[in-house]
Amino acid sequence: MTVTLRVVLDQLVAPTSRDLAEASASLTEALVATAPRGCDVAAITPAPGLGDDQPIAGLSSETRLAVRRRELAASWQLGVAPGIGKGLIHSPTALAPLVRHDRVNETHQIVVTLWELRAWETPDELPKSEVLAARALLSRIGKHADAVIVPTHAMAERLTEMAKPKLAKKVRVLGGAPAAGLRVPTDAVGRLRHLDLPSSFIAAAGATAASDDLSSVFAAIAEAGADLDVVVLDVPEGEEAAVSDLAVAAGLTAARVHARGSLDVLDRAAVLSHAKAFVTASSRTDWPWRAVDALALGVPIVALDTPVHREVLADAAAFATSDALGPALARALGDDADRLRVLAGDRAKGFAWPALAERVWALHAEL
Repeated sequence: MTVTLRVVLDQLVAPTSRDLAEASASLTEALVATAPRGCDVAAITPAPGLGDDQPIAGLSSETRLAVRRRELAASWQLGVAPGIGKGLIHSPTALAPLVRHDRVNETHQIVVTLWELRAWETPDELPKSEVLAARALLSRIGKHADAVIVPTHAMAERLTEMAKPKLAKKVRVLGGAPAAGLRVPTDAVGRLRHLDLPSSFIAAAGATAASDDLSSVFAAIAEAGADLDVVVLDVPEGEEAAVSDLAVAAGLTAARVHARGSLDVLDRAAVLSHAKAFVTASSRTDWPWRAVDALALGVPIVALDTPVHREVLADAAAFATSDALGPALARALGDDADRLRVLAGDRAKGFAWPALAERVWALHAEL
């Protein structure tokens, strides 16, 4: 008898986040590749289902639901999940068909994944509707999920502090990894030219939100005295001018600052591979997507000293408080540059989707 693990792939049909979509695809491909004997992997998708532009090789089947993602999310948040059936269900995000079930007698289990806790840590930075939806979903997770995966022990501790004991007992720590296919493209220079970016710069990521603290990043660059442009990734549409204003307020000229949105994996790799350093001052317990990308590409990293950054980056980054990032950046651009590049490459070997997929299979077997 074949045991099928069905993976919720709503992010591949109607993505709300490029990072979540890449993580969903990367994990599913790894689950297919590492499936134990007698097991296979299938998909659960909203309408219109997986298209030719989002192929996942090796899926045994696809449960294509009749509603689109927006309606699906609304119904699942209310506990309405018709047409799902029983079996092993894994969601690479928090969205899943969370309904009452009997894991022992019905062989039905549901595992979800939390990558961030913004609705609790920084609710003022999000639309109120998003905060309410996230909190309602966590309530259902506490009642009906059989396990909750978080990527770091720091997030597990934070979730345990704020959650009810019933939810805290379900938490498992399984780290993330760079998107599958993250590599320096052969046409990296051409991609930089297409993005209208210089060939050498300091990289950062984020928005105008206080928890991203781009002001401290820009102040550090100004203090370090590096005569380099700054490329900021993941800037939401419409915030480009505000990001530039933060840079000017910190002592940089607007002409040196290049704000770009969410880039696909190869464009992102092309940009980061040309960065002299990557600087992050984020204080949230989110999984640090761009820092892990920089790690995989061997970029010297300067990071705010937080539990998440310490856990994920270990000795492969220069850590500092927000008011001491400048001297740390100066060292990362100078005497420490080669050492940090080597350490980044070594640390990156610890983050791989196949290893994570094997642990996911083991978790479902344990349950």
